[in-house]
This record gives sequence, structure tokens and C-alpha cells, in this order.
Amino acid sequence: MIALTWQQSDTWLLLTVFVLLMFSGFLAMAETSLVRMSRTRASSLREEGHRGAGSLVRLVEAPEKFLNPLLLLVLICQLVSATLVGVLAGRLFGAAGLVLATVFEVVVIFVVFEAIPKNYAVAYADRSAMVTAPVVEGLLKFWPIKWLSKILLSIAQAVLRPLGVSDTSQKVTESEILAMADVAVGDQAIEVEERNFIHSVIEFGDTIVREIMVPRTDMIDVENDDTVQVAFERAVESGRSRLPVLGESVDDVLGIVNLRYLANLIREGRGDEPVGDHALAAYFVPETKKVATLIGEFKRRKSHLFVVVDEYGGTAGLISLEDVLEELVGEIADESDPEESEGVSSELEHDGAMVISGRLNIDDADEEYGLDLPKGGWDTVGGLIMDLAGGVPDVGASFVSDRYRFTVRRVDGRRVEEVEVDTNRENA
Repeated sequence: MIALTWQQSDTWLLLTVFVLLMFSGFLAMAETSLVRMSRTRASSLREEGHRGAGSLVRLVEAPEKFLNPLLLLVLICQLVSATLVGVLAGRLFGAAGLVLATVFEVVVIFVVFEAIPKNYAVAYADRSAMVTAPVVEGLLKFWPIKWLSKILLSIAQAVLRPLGVSDTSQKVTESEILAMADVAVGDQAIEVEERNFIHSVIEFGDTIVREIMVPRTDMIDVENDDTVQVAFERAVESGRSRLPVLGESVDDVLGIVNLRYLANLIREGRGDEPVGDHALAAYFVPETKKVATLIGEFKRRKSHLFVVVDEYGGTAGLISLEDVLEELVGEIADESDPEESEGVSSELEHDGAMVISGRLNIDDADEEYGLDLPKGGWDTVGGLIMDLAGGVPDVGASFVSDRYRFTVRRVDGRRVEEVEVDTNRENA
């Protein structure tokens, strides 16, 4: 029979084991909560003024700097505590103590000081991260751990570099931002309109001028030798506040006239003067320019209307500040606009079929009506139909592409104005 002889040194040994296990549990909770924390969430917590959020932001900006030291410290704490438990159990219980020590290490160390802290960190990620972040940041400043961290980081980078991994920092992608916005709507943290605006801002960065400009065939303009009165009447009739002034052709834009300025000239009795004498300078932008960078041009040039040119220098169309804003916030209608804006409306014909404008942008059609139209060297639905037809199609012509059947409903000159899109596979 084994006689239990408890000594004072055993008390200190047991206390040391307890402290090491508590510290390893704390570090395990820190590891899980900090790794799960995103930079976006950490910045949000700091903006809300939570205690410990400042340390949290600094840590998640470079997770590779704290992860290796944390893992090593957890391993050291658990190995040392397990060894001390084995020594104590072997001295007290002999050979049976090894079995007891193994059971203790598996049940107590893993369940109590590994699984429970990590599961708590998963359930209460924000709270755990803010509590542990200041402690972890302080540990990393302790010179032995600081140097150990640098050595471990250098080793990890040396191993990862041949594998093509040079940057281990977290990067937020556009798809993640869009997904977060969708989740936030589901959690009722933001409104649907706010989610739609976030989507518009993200997509805005990839939009080019050609996708939202007024094409040259829809331009309302005046000739250089037209009178101020004629230009004013044309602007009022078309509902445009600014008109391009042309020279010899549509590719020869001499300037831009402003409706308000024309009205002042007429009030001064100068309505019979050539409008070209009062045109302001015209500014030109390429059709492939990113719309996001165009906002700065509007501010710098102090102009609300730019002439869009193609790669050959010809006039491709016009783009206004309103066109850019509508790309962000949607259609902006005023009291002079018709009830339904041309180019964005649709008419439901029957199950699986609808009539949409040929002027509608492909991406807008996909988003607004849940379609997945073919992509290619065209921007609009009309451009897609003309590509399928190999030219200007006749009214009533039908074309099948992917899972859709397209039927031309209306043609104006060389432009496809209305198209019936049938999404029913049986019909297509």
C-alpha cells in the first residue's frame, strides 16, 4: 500500500502548476479571440471608445507578430505543468501516478484550460479580445519575448517565402465588404438603402465613363453660328441646363453654353448674337476613364459637363455630374422628368418574359431584374442584340444565347430600343 507523504514543497509545486495552467488558459483565449478579430471590427471598437481597443487595433494590424509567441507560451505552460504533475503524481502514487497524471493532463488541461477558454473566446470574441489585448501587447514588449518573437517571425518568413507567401497580414477584399453589408442588413444593423449604397460605392470604383455617358446619338447640341435665342429655346425644350457648341461636325466641339447664362444674355437684349461667342471652354475625357477619378476633375475644372472622346479623338458622348451622382444614388428625377425614366423601365409580358430598354446597361439589367446576360465588348442590351444579329436587326427577329431568348420589339434607325427577354428555358 502506498503511503501518502505530503510535503510543503508539494504545495508550492501544485500552486505552480495551477498558475501555469491559468496562464495557459488565458493565452489560449487570447489566441482564439485575436486571430478571429478583423481590423475592421477592431477599429470599430476603438471608435466606440471601448477600453483595450487601442491595443487590439495595434495587434490585429500584424497578427504574425503575436501569434507565434502566443503559441509557444501556451505550449511551454502546458508542457511544464504536465511535467510537474507527472513528477508529483509519480512520487505520491508510484507507477499508478503516471496513469493518474495522464488522465489529469487530458481531462483537466485540455478541457478546462484549452477547450473552455477557446470556446468562450468564440462566443464572446469582442469581450475576450479587449481583455486579453493589453496583456498580450505588454508581454510582447518584454525583451526576452520580444526577441523570441523576432526570431520566430524570421524563421516563419524564411519558410513561407519559397512558397510564394510574402505578406501574411489580413487584407479586406471588396467581396468581404459586400458580404458584411449583406449580413448587417440581416442583423438589422443597417437599412436596405444603406446596403444598396455600399454596393453602389464599391461597384462605382470599377465603372468607366463609357458605361454611364450620354451617347453621341442622344446628344442635344447647337451649332456655332446659332443665335443665343435659338440655343436657349433648344435647352429649355430638351430640359438640359448645358449644351455643347459644335463647329463643322459633332466631332468638333468648340465649347459649352450654360442655360442660365443664355437667359441673362436674352434679358440684356443680346439674343441675336452667335452663341459661339459666349461658349465656355469644353473639357474632354476618354471613354475608358474611371468614373471615380472623374469627380476630382469636376471639382478642379469647375464644370458640370465633359465631352467624352473615343480612342480616335472623335466625340463618343457627354457625361455630366448628375450622371456620376446617379451611378451612386440611383436615378435622380425632378419635376420636369417623365413619370418613368427612359432606359430603365421594363414591362412584364408573361411568365419568364419582360420587355426592357435596349439602352439599359448590361450590369444594371442584371442587378435590377435578376438576369445574368452575356458579357462581351458591349455595354448595353441593344449592343448585345446587335452583336448576336451581326448588324442592325429587324423588328421581330429572335436570338438565343445561353438560357435566354431575345426578341427585338422596337428599332429606331440603327438603334435597338426595346427587347423582349424570355427567361423560360422551354421558350428559349
